[in-house]
Amino acid sequence: MTPVIALVGRPNVGKSTLFNQMTRSRDALVADFPGLTRDRKYGEGNYEGQRFIVIDTGGLTGDEVGIDAEMARQSLQAVEEADIVLFLVDGRAGLTGGDEMIADHLRRSGKQAHLVVNKTDGQDPDVAAADFFSLGFESTFLIAASHNRGIRSLLETLLPSEEEREEQDRAERYPGIRIGVVGRPNVGKSTLVNRMLGEDRVVVYDMPGTTRDSVYIPYERQGEKYTLIDTAGVRRRKNVKETVEKFSIIKTLQAIDDAHVVILVIDAREGLVDQDLHLIGFVLDAGRSLVIAVNKWDGMDPEERARVKEQVQRRLDFLDYADKHYISALHGSGVGVMYDSVQDCYESAMAKWPTNRLTAILQDAIAQHQPPMVQGRRIKLRYAHQGGSNPPIIVVHGNQVESLPGAYKRYLENTFRKVLKVTGSPIRFEFKGGDNPFAGKVDRLTPRQKVKKDNDLKKGRRIRKTRQKSVKR
Repeated sequence: MTPVIALVGRPNVGKSTLFNQMTRSRDALVADFPGLTRDRKYGEGNYEGQRFIVIDTGGLTGDEVGIDAEMARQSLQAVEEADIVLFLVDGRAGLTGGDEMIADHLRRSGKQAHLVVNKTDGQDPDVAAADFFSLGFESTFLIAASHNRGIRSLLETLLPSEEEREEQDRAERYPGIRIGVVGRPNVGKSTLVNRMLGEDRVVVYDMPGTTRDSVYIPYERQGEKYTLIDTAGVRRRKNVKETVEKFSIIKTLQAIDDAHVVILVIDAREGLVDQDLHLIGFVLDAGRSLVIAVNKWDGMDPEERARVKEQVQRRLDFLDYADKHYISALHGSGVGVMYDSVQDCYESAMAKWPTNRLTAILQDAIAQHQPPMVQGRRIKLRYAHQGGSNPPIIVVHGNQVESLPGAYKRYLENTFRKVLKVTGSPIRFEFKGGDNPFAGKVDRLTPRQKVKKDNDLKKGRRIRKTRQKSVKR
């Protein structure tokens, strides 16, 4: 589905300029006086493969009469047609009564609306946006449409990424929360699947390699839709010799990509082995939420249980955010509790956070512990916004971000995880620096500057000659 974006706001706030930037055209007339745009104008844009429709509208003031009333009707019609509404305001003029009127109408419309503060060039963006926070919009973007500044971040946030489009396709094929059950051969994955379903849906036999293909099983539990994915066991590469088993492993890895939450099943009687860690690494690389299920917990004496628990806590210390369950899939003990962990993981992986909140968390983290200095200059992190889900992606914009140490990145990850209460899911950070507006430009001197430069060079040569003569004497 192609999203439709409507641009609304008072006259002369830069709607047509933003329209031209988003569509990469000059279709909309732009001039420095209000009321130039009268009819709705449609254009098509494309950002990283995602098509979208943009609607340029006339300005709204709230006291329209005559032709202005018809223009206002056209603008309100565009709001009804749109999936996303961008409410543009003038960062130089500040908050006006017209802005408050439009904001009130957008709240009543129930549309997905975002505040866009334009004309922030030449001034402190935070100061320019300060008056508009009282309008109560969850997400605010600071741009300079005439200089094409901040528009990329705006589109990045509004439009679904390639991963999100793939996720939409998966959601249509496999409804609800998708749970992948993975692990080594014969650790009890199919037994766990049957126990979670409450019926013998997949074949269970005491022989490694019983499951050959990934089985997708849609079902419903307590009004919630799920799709359970039973997978083939993954052995170490040197032990994989049959062609069928190689394809089974590929299907398992694809199932991990398809899942929202992955339950990694570990055999308690064999303990945590290196192959389990390799599987954990693949799940984390895929960005999927993780729940650890230590199976075959029944029949073990207290000393063995204590030893296994100590081993799991010690070797999985880096997974302190993932829930760990000690279960018996055969008898069902501890299996029902895992649904709570799955639900928490899913909510964390698919959460949506407004830009204002993420930026506030970033600023609080910086206030407690500033980024280091590089070559005498402090690394500056300006604002943050969400760049995707499953896993949650947080995009941080600033200067010299390529020099940000790994320790500080981990500090930010831990801070965001704690404040946002992210459970079971990894968080990915992307750091983006500002483009240098003078990069690639040649410094061309005026005739007067050239004469002054030549005179300064001649003067410098005369001074050096005089000094050399005085040294010889």
